[in-house]
Amino acid sequence: MTLFDGELPFYPQPRHAAGFSVPLLIVIVVFLALATSFLLILPGIRGHSRWFWLVRVLLSLFIGAEIVAVHFSAEWSVGRVSTNTSYKAFSAARVRAHVGLHVGLEGINITLTGIPVQQLNETIDYNEQFSWRLGEDYAEEYTEALAKGLPDPVLYLAEKFTPSSPCGLYRQYRLAGHYASATLWVAFCLWLLSNALLVMPVPLYGGLALLATGAFALFSVFAFASISSVPLCPLRLGPSALTSHYGAAFWVTLATGVLCLFLGGAVVSLHYARPSALRAFLDRSVKNYGNQARGGSPIHFNNPLPKQFEASDLTVSTNL
Repeated sequence: MTLFDGELPFYPQPRHAAGFSVPLLIVIVVFLALATSFLLILPGIRGHSRWFWLVRVLLSLFIGAEIVAVHFSAEWSVGRVSTNTSYKAFSAARVRAHVGLHVGLEGINITLTGIPVQQLNETIDYNEQFSWRLGEDYAEEYTEALAKGLPDPVLYLAEKFTPSSPCGLYRQYRLAGHYASATLWVAFCLWLLSNALLVMPVPLYGGLALLATGAFALFSVFAFASISSVPLCPLRLGPSALTSHYGAAFWVTLATGVLCLFLGGAVVSLHYARPSALRAFLDRSVKNYGNQARGGSPIHFNNPLPKQFEASDLTVSTNL
């Protein structure tokens, strides 16, 4: 290792930004595999039932994948700013860079990308994660970041989320993330239950389970949105201020909750208004269920015995 401008280089090799988180990538691959498997067997379904099953299965897989994937997404609250800021401690060198803050349910991601990437004979391209999930110690991760000598903008934002920071961001986001995560896991369990009930001949309870799924998905959104009611600490990087807003994971979860409420409400409404139409959609093989339930058509049974036995008389005689 050599000295550069009187500073000890903390990273002898260039740092590169990370891509997808591994758990999020696994969730996407698993649900894509399920969807692909269903599309492969779809041609084997005859008639118009093929399109009914296509809509049902793909829509259900989308809801389940979204509920699980947002747990591992860092796009619940995002902020980005371009600024001219100091780069390393004990140095007057400044760099022009994009600084990004991505807050998820289990921690934060801080990105730093130089404009251009190559400055001060270094590659300025960082993506650092700090977690507060169960079993992780955020303060310890921040201490390790200090020992690594991460750039000033990364350490500044990470310090604002430490438990000892007077900003209180750690407590606000950590509690909101825990409650949102818990309600989303409940929503996932209810989604599994709704699928099982809709396959069984109890569509009313399947619709109610869908309504509960949507309600808990919206509860998670409201739990995370509760941080907006508390004044947040200002984040200033050089002459610029970093402001955050709700990200893609927040809005997709909100849309999924509304979608579940709409689908559940439609199932419950059809159960009472037009049960035959609901049965036709849920199971195309049961066409006359609604008419039989209303008593509109009698139920006929075929006699399996030969016709010659129908007209024959049975005589029993006893000799004493």
